[in-house]
Amino acid sequence: MEYKEKNLLVIVGPTGVGKSSLAIRLAEEFSGEVISCDSMQVYRGFDIGTDKISPEKRRHIPHHLLDILNSSDQFTAAEFARRAVQAIARILERNRLPIIAGGTGLYIKALIEGLFPEDARDPHIRKELEEQAEAKGLETLWEKLMRIDPAYGKQIGKNDRIRIIRALEVYTATKKTISEHFLNTRPYVDDFNIIQIGLKLEREQLYKRIEDRVDKMFERGIVDEVRKLLDSGVNESAPPFRALGYAQVLQYLKNSISLEEAISLTKKNTRHYAKRQMTWFKKREGIRWFDPDEISKISDYIAGRLE
Repeated sequence: MEYKEKNLLVIVGPTGVGKSSLAIRLAEEFSGEVISCDSMQVYRGFDIGTDKISPEKRRHIPHHLLDILNSSDQFTAAEFARRAVQAIARILERNRLPIIAGGTGLYIKALIEGLFPEDARDPHIRKELEEQAEAKGLETLWEKLMRIDPAYGKQIGKNDRIRIIRALEVYTATKKTISEHFLNTRPYVDDFNIIQIGLKLEREQLYKRIEDRVDKMFERGIVDEVRKLLDSGVNESAPPFRALGYAQVLQYLKNSISLEEAISLTKKNTRHYAKRQMTWFKKREGIRWFDPDEISKISDYIAGRLE
């Protein structure tokens, strides 16, 4: 299949809904390559807890932005957008269809709508905010963000340490909220034909999938994975250890909670995360929503919009 224009397919939706599997099927059908849009699957060694798709299941479809960082590295929306644009360019050079698949809404927003300049960084401000988070608690910083930029604060939630600190750093450095900066940015892909697909399920169905997925995560050995990571020298303060599942396993290994509580908490927090994801994506324009089993309808929709 040959493409005349810069086409970009984007698949979004909550965790556990089936984005990765659909991306592979569509890549096979439309001669595509998949670019992961997941803030945690970028880290090497963090496989079970992030439900990273195995090399065997990729069915020889090239995947990008998986296993690209060490555990100590920070990964931002700006970094994702830069790397995604580079991957898109390489995929287009091969006359193939780039397919973005993932549930990290801020990363999708960064790519499609753009980001403000990176000169809004100040390591001294960031250090002070980190120290405040340690001394007074992260929720104190989130409450401050809610007073300054409630729209953004609600989007990211009160437990997103990296983005809370980043938002306050930006505001302190520029005297503008991160939401204001987003309003005055240039998209990375503004000259693309962007096709956005959203996957959704009834809440009960989605929550059942999430609970089954968490059960399988623990059955597959996430506890042993965390032990091996710690034994290899990965610091428990590493960014990926804040991910769903990993944070609860760390609590279990510290004897703060039981294994049953770790599993229950992971399910609960993942359900809440999925709910926030759907709230985020439903506010976005240009997304056509489908049930993940409506494969033929999805294929027809895409085929009718490719240029």
